[in-house]
Amino acid sequence: MIDHLKNTVDLAAFDAPALINSDAAAEDLVSSLQVLEVTCPAIHPEILPQVLEDSLPRLCLLLTHPYRAVRHMAARCMGTLACLSSVPVMTHIVDKVLPLLGAVDSDIQRQGAVEALASVAEKLQFSIVPYIVLLVVPLLGCMSDQNQPVRLMATHCFATLIQLMPLDGGIPNPPNLTPELIEQKGRERKFLEQLLNPKSIEDYKIPVPIKAELRSYQQSGVNWLAFLNKYKLHGILCDDMGLGKTLQSICILAGDHYFRTQQYKKTKSPDSIPLPSLVICPPTLTGHWVYEIEKFMSKAYLNPLQYIGTPAEREKLRSKVACYNLVVASYDIVRKDIDFFSSIKWNYCILDEGHIIKNGKTKSSKAIKQLTANHRLILSGTPIQNNVLELWSLFDFLMPGFLGTEKQFTARYSRPILASRDPKSSPKEQEAGVLAMEALHRQVLPFLLRRIKEDVLEDLPPKITQDYYCELSPLQEQLYEDFARSYAHQSLQETLAHTAQSGTIQGNTHIFQALRYLQNVCNHPKLVLSPRHPEYDKVVAQLKQQNSSMADIQHAAKLPALKQLLLDCGIGVPPAGQAGELVVNQHRALIFCQLKAMLDILEQDLFKSNMPSVTYLRLDGSISPGMRHDVVTAFNNDPSIDVLLLTTHVGGLGLNLTGADTVIFVEHDWNPMKDLQAMDRAHRIGQKKVVNVYRLITTGTLEEKIMGLQKFKLMTANTVINSENESMETMGTDQLLDLFSLGDKKKDNQKSSKSQPASSHALTMKNVLETLPDLWEEKQYEEEYDLSTFMSNLRN
Repeated sequence: MIDHLKNTVDLAAFDAPALINSDAAAEDLVSSLQVLEVTCPAIHPEILPQVLEDSLPRLCLLLTHPYRAVRHMAARCMGTLACLSSVPVMTHIVDKVLPLLGAVDSDIQRQGAVEALASVAEKLQFSIVPYIVLLVVPLLGCMSDQNQPVRLMATHCFATLIQLMPLDGGIPNPPNLTPELIEQKGRERKFLEQLLNPKSIEDYKIPVPIKAELRSYQQSGVNWLAFLNKYKLHGILCDDMGLGKTLQSICILAGDHYFRTQQYKKTKSPDSIPLPSLVICPPTLTGHWVYEIEKFMSKAYLNPLQYIGTPAEREKLRSKVACYNLVVASYDIVRKDIDFFSSIKWNYCILDEGHIIKNGKTKSSKAIKQLTANHRLILSGTPIQNNVLELWSLFDFLMPGFLGTEKQFTARYSRPILASRDPKSSPKEQEAGVLAMEALHRQVLPFLLRRIKEDVLEDLPPKITQDYYCELSPLQEQLYEDFARSYAHQSLQETLAHTAQSGTIQGNTHIFQALRYLQNVCNHPKLVLSPRHPEYDKVVAQLKQQNSSMADIQHAAKLPALKQLLLDCGIGVPPAGQAGELVVNQHRALIFCQLKAMLDILEQDLFKSNMPSVTYLRLDGSISPGMRHDVVTAFNNDPSIDVLLLTTHVGGLGLNLTGADTVIFVEHDWNPMKDLQAMDRAHRIGQKKVVNVYRLITTGTLEEKIMGLQKFKLMTANTVINSENESMETMGTDQLLDLFSLGDKKKDNQKSSKSQPASSHALTMKNVLETLPDLWEEKQYEEEYDLSTFMSNLRN
């Protein structure tokens, strides 16, 4: 049989491409290899070395044969021979087969090589343990192969081997293992140690300037992302909310884009051609991503395009994509424009809030899995919300086949884990559940990095404040722009021109009414669109035509953003019966508004209509002072209550609300001290968690401009107000008027404010802010300030 193989496969003259369309010769080879596989176990030990010497080089050549059946039988024969004498076979595999995995120009060679590894692993079973470290690293590189058969076989083989990894240190090397293989094992083991223990990864030096100082755990996260990048691996960064997943992602994105550009300049290699990257996130976060990138990174390194708008607007944006190196789009828009997105080869594809694809059957999930990218990364504070089956869909995006098919995953992991959670389960079922969970952990943990706040407390301030930017809805924009054309705006211009002469605005209600009106527009159209509003009938008719109403949360920028924020906290996620939760991520929130009417809107339009599973209490002026403490006690003592709704005036002082670790400001006070006092309700002695503070801010509006001017910082232990307020440059009437117009003109403001000399009588922004009254004193709070007279001036 060996002689027949020697005669058929000439080591010197073997030419794989020439064998195409040689059906008869291929059938003859398959028959010979089948006989070899069956007779191998009967070979006498004395002639085995000669058989191996003659057959192994030829089997290696046959792994590159154009016929799949021949490659398959050659791989099986190698597996059978490995059972007889593992060292020479494994030495040959390391020397001759593993290099075939790097044959980027030949799918056939990579398919043959990976099938040989899978066959050897299957045949040797536990005897493969001494060689695992030699095989795992090359297989990792194939798990993102563009050829599906290679990718699926590699991920399946890797998944088998990684579960045997814990045995590696406990089994000695075979006695006749060559010194070269022992040395190579040492090198590969160092890599695997880094894979299984991210803390051992060396620091990654970000090659471009970043406008932030990374905390030590963030540097560790960037190191891990760089490690995945280096070995072409994919993973899930599932740090707790507020730990800076976006910043860590921006670091590796910018670093890798810079590295590829430099490599291409040097080598002109097709492997390093600069490619754009894609960030896919919920629609409420697209603007936030662009803002964060521009905040931390120069456009010279990361130049983001916010891909949003109507189909016609997106059509125009497509021609501009080539001018940017990063595209930010929402899940829905990627689904709608999947033909366009799937036609581009991306460098990174990052899914923010990636648990959105947890159900692999949705159209969005199916569309996103069609994308082609060198590196795939999922960001999620809650990677598993209800059921371990959700993990399968995430890994089906990252490394298809790594956790088997959905059916295999259910049988192997999901079903035993869920069965063991049943109170009526038998001891045998409970044991099977524990074993399945341990096996799943072993398989996925190298590709998951999760730090919760408690893990990094020493590295964190007690409070983390983040501004959460949202774009005005079309209805809000319409109301904002209507104001600019109204008589009220014209009257405001005259008032400002007049008061600029005297340098004071004390006692003048025009400005305060305009500020308050626009602030209400930013918060919710319902707050201004009463029947007295001149545009009321027109807007109601317009919404009716669209089969909508003002109760639809899409008409107020902050409501979808708040909903997304709560879902990210794990609040409002629908329960799923018997949940096999792998990660518990329970947060509780305080939500502050200025107006009682705004709390009514949150309660009716958001919670009752859109998030019925949220449990909440409410604390506002309608609750008598004597009863307020009871509400606070109920919230602090009952962890099943997700949210406490408060007005800043009532909830901002003298209450101890340490039951919450998340504070969300839907509306803001002109005076930052008021907001700081409200934040401190959650962050007090007795609070054992880091408190996350989110401020919802509408971009390009009066709110963003005032919040920018009132910017304050939270230092590590003490709350201080930034001295920026005291050193603001004098601003002329034009700049003050800019507060009341829509759009971001900050850069223009800076230029003109510097060029305009300060006058002793000029009206300064500091004057305006200092003379703003407390927005909601008790009297105003009860009356909610009557803007009806002001509204009558809104006619054009």
